[in-house]
Amino acid sequence: MERKKTDCPALPPGWKKEEVIRKSGLSAGKSDIYYYSPSGKKFRSKPQLARYLGNTIDLSSFDFRTGKMMPSKLQKNKQRLRNDAYSHTKGKSDLNTALPIRQTASIFKQPVTKVTSHPSNNVKSDPQRISEQPRQLFWEKRLQGLSASDVTEQSLKTMELPIGLQGIGPGSTDEALLSAIVSALHNSSAPITGQHSAAVEKNPAVWLNTSQPLCKGFTITDDDIKKQEERVQQVRRKLEDALMADILARASELTRETDMN
Repeated sequence: MERKKTDCPALPPGWKKEEVIRKSGLSAGKSDIYYYSPSGKKFRSKPQLARYLGNTIDLSSFDFRTGKMMPSKLQKNKQRLRNDAYSHTKGKSDLNTALPIRQTASIFKQPVTKVTSHPSNNVKSDPQRISEQPRQLFWEKRLQGLSASDVTEQSLKTMELPIGLQGIGPGSTDEALLSAIVSALHNSSAPITGQHSAAVEKNPAVWLNTSQPLCKGFTITDDDIKKQEERVQQVRRKLEDALMADILARASELTRETDMN
């Protein structure tokens, strides 16, 4: 490397400027600039130099590479900053979604409060219409052709509906009725009672209750509940017997393996 150290008249007396020219590598021919204080401290950049000198000298127009004061450079920087601010406010569209700012002579920005409701306004609203969303008629027909399958992709056998559950509407089938009842139980906590209007069979498009599945109205009696409880008890007993048989079979197999060993 070639080093050239000279005095720097732009800085206080005793300051030296050093230019180190690179002789090899991809950056051969380029130079690095360093400054040395009278005490021998080395500075590699203009910010380091400004922090060390503080307010003793104004380095705003000081060119770090040449070591000279250049007032024209300071004037160009001011003009560039002024042009950037002007183009930023004029050239771009205002896409800010913040509250509008009142344009006053005050140095403090005052946000403007937007008032959209006034005591004199009389706005009529139907709370029931707002809370209830419109529903499509006969949307259950979209569930036709869909069936559950096991891990082997074999379709599972559908449930057999009670005789009292009868579907209504165009093209009603037992599979569509079962899907409609299951969807109603899953999507709503209201009781499922079916369509109780007598006129729904004549014109379901007008008298259909969209909150109920497409089936005729039915009533569940105490006898129905007792019969269902008996069925559940029978299924539980069968499950208990099957589990007990499985436990005994496992115990017998374990005993046989122990005797063989």
